[in-house]
Amino acid sequence: MTAFWSAVGADTAPQPAPVTFEEAAERASDAAGWVEENWSTWLNTGLRIALILAVALVLRMLVRRALTKLIERMNRSAQAVEGTALGGLLVNAERRRQRSEAIGSVLRSIASFLILGTAGLMVLGAFNINLAPLLASAGVAGVAIGFGARNLVTDFLSGVFMIMEDQYGVGDSVDAGVASGEVIEVGLRVTKLRGDNGEIWYVRNGEIKRIGNMSQGWATSAVDVTVRPTEDLDRVKSVIGEVAEDLAKSEPWNERLWGPVEVLGLTEVLLDSMTFRVAAKTMPGQALGVERELRWRIKRAFDAEGIRIVGGLPQPAEEAAADPTAGMSAPSAFASQTSPQSLAASPIPPQANLSK
Repeated sequence: MTAFWSAVGADTAPQPAPVTFEEAAERASDAAGWVEENWSTWLNTGLRIALILAVALVLRMLVRRALTKLIERMNRSAQAVEGTALGGLLVNAERRRQRSEAIGSVLRSIASFLILGTAGLMVLGAFNINLAPLLASAGVAGVAIGFGARNLVTDFLSGVFMIMEDQYGVGDSVDAGVASGEVIEVGLRVTKLRGDNGEIWYVRNGEIKRIGNMSQGWATSAVDVTVRPTEDLDRVKSVIGEVAEDLAKSEPWNERLWGPVEVLGLTEVLLDSMTFRVAAKTMPGQALGVERELRWRIKRAFDAEGIRIVGGLPQPAEEAAADPTAGMSAPSAFASQTSPQSLAASPIPPQANLSK
């Protein structure tokens, strides 16, 4: 029964009126007229978008190529300086290459972001999209993010300038104020240092207010030698000079020394001692080794010449032989019956009866 009424309803449902040829022709003419009216706008917009994208891509390619050429020129200049006498005081070419590549990567990323971002905004403008609300929202969001992440921005900018100025690199021994040690990693936000005991310090670049780099340029080795005031000054200076000459000629110290070992003279004269200062310029990071070798050789030379090195805490005096009577107590005053103490302590004898 249900199927019957369904069939009846399907037969009695209104059917769409057939489209006549005149109506189809009218609709086609309307569509053709609308396309004819707007095709120039579409073509203009498409050409503008294509031109914007083409200019952006070409400009991005030119900027990246210019930055690459600049980095290569910097690397060639570093390699040319490395072979000169001044090159020993500067950073090696490999480190300069790594630093320049890092700077070039950052600059290329910034240039691509700026160029493509500007091109994207221009494409949106070509579609007649109102960019004022978008730019206002982006400005407000940028200000909010800037206030919330100001420490992150500070760390990033500090890291960029540290890399550009080559303040330190991997393998350098630095004193960053808050921590010191050997640099094991340099990032745009955090620098990792390995301390003397093996600990790893994570130092934010924005927290670093000063940097002391002990691995660039040259280092100074200084040794103080304290002898007796009765020693002959010329003899002591001559012995130290012979030690310095022998050190400068022996391997591997002749490579680690970047200047002669000099006896600077007396730095302190006291009643019981006088101090000589010996100093020399060395390779970065080799000062402690040169100081230890200088002390070793000077001590052996002084022992051979009979020159005595003094200093430090005074030696305690030798103890005298123990007195066997030191542990005995003094005799008592009451042991003698005639002593004033014994007489004062003796009982008073009774007096005689004078009335008899």
